[in-house]
Amino acid sequence: MFELVVDMDSSEGSGKVILLRGEIDIYSAPDFKDNLFQAMGDCREDIVLDCSELGYIDSMGLGIMVAALKRARQNDRNIRIRNPRTNVKKLFKITGLDKVFIMEELK
Repeated sequence: MFELVVDMDSSEGSGKVILLRGEIDIYSAPDFKDNLFQAMGDCREDIVLDCSELGYIDSMGLGIMVAALKRARQNDRNIRIRNPRTNVKKLFKITGLDKVFIMEELK
């Protein structure tokens, strides 16, 4: 069982913060894509994906993040991955996406 919640918090000056919670896998990926792209809107600011409550992500979820990054970069914006858990950070490292995305850890 999973829960995926995309919350927007624009109170931060560093961009639009989107909290990812639960698991992103083949079953939740379509909702994740719809919610993420809707939350991004026209992408007038950088996007921060807060992954501190993301328990799992598979290759399909990573592919959606890459598509979102391409969309953001078309508008000269970026996507930052914030506070990923160890297993999620490991997946970014294995796939080389830690070099593509801006990875940040805030405590």
